[in-house]
Amino acid sequence: MSGHGTPTPMISRPCGPLQGEAHVPGDKSISHRSLILGAMCVGETHITGLLEGEDVLDTAKAMQAFGATVTDHGGGKWTVSGVGVGGFAEPDQVIDCGNSGTGVRLIMGAMATSPITVTFTGDASLNGRPMGRVTDPLALFGTQTVGRQGGRLPMTLVGAADPVPVRYTVPVPSAQVKSAVLLAGLNAPGQTVVVEKEATRDHTERMLQGFGATLTVADTDEGRVITLDGQPELAPQTIVVPRDPSSAAFPVCAAIIVPGSDVLVPNIGLNPTRAGLFTTLQEMGADLTFENVREEGGEPVADLRAKYSPDLKGIAVPPARAASMIDEYPVLSVVASFAAGVTDMQGVKELRVKESDRIDAMAKGLRAAGVTVDEGTDWWRVTGLGHGNVPGGVTVASALDHRIAMAFMVMGMATQDPMRVDDGGPIATSFPIFERLMGDLGAQLVRETA
Repeated sequence: MSGHGTPTPMISRPCGPLQGEAHVPGDKSISHRSLILGAMCVGETHITGLLEGEDVLDTAKAMQAFGATVTDHGGGKWTVSGVGVGGFAEPDQVIDCGNSGTGVRLIMGAMATSPITVTFTGDASLNGRPMGRVTDPLALFGTQTVGRQGGRLPMTLVGAADPVPVRYTVPVPSAQVKSAVLLAGLNAPGQTVVVEKEATRDHTERMLQGFGATLTVADTDEGRVITLDGQPELAPQTIVVPRDPSSAAFPVCAAIIVPGSDVLVPNIGLNPTRAGLFTTLQEMGADLTFENVREEGGEPVADLRAKYSPDLKGIAVPPARAASMIDEYPVLSVVASFAAGVTDMQGVKELRVKESDRIDAMAKGLRAAGVTVDEGTDWWRVTGLGHGNVPGGVTVASALDHRIAMAFMVMGMATQDPMRVDDGGPIATSFPIFERLMGDLGAQLVRETA
């Protein structure tokens, strides 16, 4: 069942061509960070285009609990009156981050070097996810943690009263871990240094610089070295949130596999640390083009046009690309099902510890739908059946995971028989307008009610 209510089964039926414009929500990563960094300024930050999904709204509530004033002005326009670096108040209540691994890990980092005690919880999915990858480096600052066995929520963090700066090498590619350490470093004296062996999405670095922090990035033999000067005075900003490339993935991939489709997805953020899926689709033979390429707020942006692509072929996705498309592998595996040949995905063990074990969830669902999938600890391989040859006609488990649910809803638009997920409720965490948007393009999605 969904962590936010009764399960909502959904059906996706094979449909005619998808046509029109798909105005997807604002970028979730940038939305989270806008609220958190706005709360760590003195003054008022203005945000336009904020993603108003449950994950981000839970982060907004958390910032209010820490003493910031967060105001919704309607239409995606918000303001945050912050309390400054080190100014967080101790919340009166437990901080509930719902389904959001990004939200909880970034918030943990932001409060870890303030002398306050905070208890975190979430829904059933989030409470099953390991937090040690974040709490271990936060302990180096002097933060103390008490949680359930296996480092799981509910969990209480006691912020460091006298934090020390940290030099930390991230053991696995993770923008969440990197960002948590950098946010903690804001209220630590001296320089906090994070070393990445593989580059991950760099929204935190870009936004910290935009808010006035002194931060440098250097590519060295050791890896990507990020150095942050602690205890800055952050300056409030005006932020226009670009539209989310991870959300854009669903209408783009649907258009590619549904015969006759032609869909334009405007204003999509194309930060190179996030755009790996679109490169991969083009390598597979997808008719995907970038129009009106430009820069907004320091981030590259373009309009994406996706058309039905009858000659898709399987490819080997380079492992080095995994960090730039880690959330898009579920829907990529759907596209791979309609390609000719094998799509090989390596270096993706991070998928095992997302909202669900995404390799396991997708493999089970694809196999049930008639597709051959092989898998290992950090790899999986989909043998495509070609357009028109994927049977479908089954019910699959969404595993409390919004991206699993949406991936199978996309799949059902091009299978021989409809696809059904046991619970589409988690979709609201990141893409609350998914059903309406896809329906306006011509998809046939039905939400079942008791």
